[in-house]
Amino acid sequence: MAACCCYSSSNAAIFSSSYSSTESSFTYNDAPILSPTRVSFSSSSSLLHSSRLGSAVVSGKSKFQDCVKNAGFASSSAAQSSQTHYNSSSSPTHLSFFAASSSPHSRLGFRVYGALGFKVCWDAGFADSSSSLRTNRLLHAAAHAQEAAAANQDSQFVAELSGGEPAQEGVVVLVIGGGGREHALCYGLQRSASCDGVFCAPGNAGIATSGDAICITDLDVADSNAIVFFCQQRGVGLVVVGPEAPLVAGLVDDLTSAGIPAFGPSAAAAALEGSKDFMKRLCDKYDIPTAKYHSFTEAENAKKYIQEQGVPIVVKADGLAAGKGVVVALTLEEAFEAVDSMLLRSEFGSAGGMVVVEEFLDGEEVSFFALVDGENAIPLVSAQDHKRVGDGDTGPNTGGMGAYSPAPVLSPELEKQVMESIIYPTVKGMAADGCRYVGVLYAGVIIETKTGLPKLLEYNVRFGDPECQVLMMRFRSDLVQVLLAACKGKLKGVQLQWADDSALVVVMASIGYPGSYSKGSKIGNLDAAELSTPGAKIFHAGTALDSEGNIVATGGRVLGVTAIGRDVAEAQQNAYQVVDQIDWPEGFNRHDIGWRAVSRLQKA
Repeated sequence: MAACCCYSSSNAAIFSSSYSSTESSFTYNDAPILSPTRVSFSSSSSLLHSSRLGSAVVSGKSKFQDCVKNAGFASSSAAQSSQTHYNSSSSPTHLSFFAASSSPHSRLGFRVYGALGFKVCWDAGFADSSSSLRTNRLLHAAAHAQEAAAANQDSQFVAELSGGEPAQEGVVVLVIGGGGREHALCYGLQRSASCDGVFCAPGNAGIATSGDAICITDLDVADSNAIVFFCQQRGVGLVVVGPEAPLVAGLVDDLTSAGIPAFGPSAAAAALEGSKDFMKRLCDKYDIPTAKYHSFTEAENAKKYIQEQGVPIVVKADGLAAGKGVVVALTLEEAFEAVDSMLLRSEFGSAGGMVVVEEFLDGEEVSFFALVDGENAIPLVSAQDHKRVGDGDTGPNTGGMGAYSPAPVLSPELEKQVMESIIYPTVKGMAADGCRYVGVLYAGVIIETKTGLPKLLEYNVRFGDPECQVLMMRFRSDLVQVLLAACKGKLKGVQLQWADDSALVVVMASIGYPGSYSKGSKIGNLDAAELSTPGAKIFHAGTALDSEGNIVATGGRVLGVTAIGRDVAEAQQNAYQVVDQIDWPEGFNRHDIGWRAVSRLQKA
């Protein structure tokens, strides 16, 4: 089992892997790992307020004591010498080692847990140099330091690392959220060459046990002041806000005011998702192609309009409804029931205080993502998700039961049209209205059957879930630097690198979702399932650890089983191969994720 480090503000949980010899060289499949290598030190002691102490570059044969002495510590509480900090810090200490291999985006990560002067051990997660994807999550190794003498004498920890140029000082990142999207973001960020460590608040069991981030379970993500204080104490240089709710609530505004770079839109700009009526009015103002619509706050007026327009028709809750506030009504009865549930019974709370009724557009829907810095926008690769709960796209809408990338329906010509007719006018229109947009702009776009042209269905102001999972599996640029460039208005000229491989994710959900479901069921064989297939990654959404250390389900959508392949068909085969090995009788999944793309391949 991987070593887990899940920090709260007052305690540090220490989990040790097995001990081995006093001297070890770092190898992967009998091949040496090439430097440069970064070593980061952090402490949870009250003296240091859990701040990151510093970093050092290790090359050649370096002893642990020398690594510590060369780190150059910095404390938020007082400016003292590194030696003083080292000698006075008897608390548990977390160290991270990152090595670049022959592939610039491959990463080797070590996390060391223990008290300085006692035993030191680490667990490692490898990224395969050929695919730049983590294939072996676990490698256990250790170094046993001389217990009494280690604090003042050379320890017996020896690292064999050589070659390469010194690594630059990295960036500490905080990810806000605890779902599958946030797990994918942590995974992508910690693979960045310029990343010095990733925190996630609150995170989840899978994020913590995989080593993709240190989870801060007791940080209240609804408390902007607490988040700002945490960032200042831990030296956080970038905050990435995953869910839409903190964005709409203005978290980015508060972080920016405190001088902390935050990736995401302001509260005013987040209204693009927070209010569908706001988005539709922007489309009207700047001639952005979208479905014909009308907004209502009175049920009778909405029903009269629906009767005039006929069915099929779409009824949407105006506000945030966790991806479930959209009803595609095929009969008048379904449409009227949707209106009643939102406006009369308030089943979506304040999100349903207004409804948007729009024409039904026949066509194929695609998820289109662009990074925006307020003035410039650059597209990401395409993705396509499956909203319906059942095979064959049947049943009610969900937050997403699976996705794949790329989406064959979006040709280069159509991508250009989406950028020119939808994304650019939106970015320019928001800026003209004094509401500059910074962050990822997620456009739900439909390629209309009768015209073959793209139309905007809706905007989201964050990465999609589960689309983010397949995007991060293919992303090959330094994610930290790209997101910082967006925060600083410097996206112009940025070129993104992507793997040619396809990626596909199958969501495993609790039986009953998207309706009521039970919690607490045990999920088994996750590690073996993931390691069974090269290029596979299980992203956690609704999971926790029970009192016995077992992974249990706590949400509706629980796991995102993701895999890569030479094409979508191979990625699909690999993902379902992993799904079949997961032991979770209380879970279910669709069996046809990617069917459109696979059908196209078969016809070709």
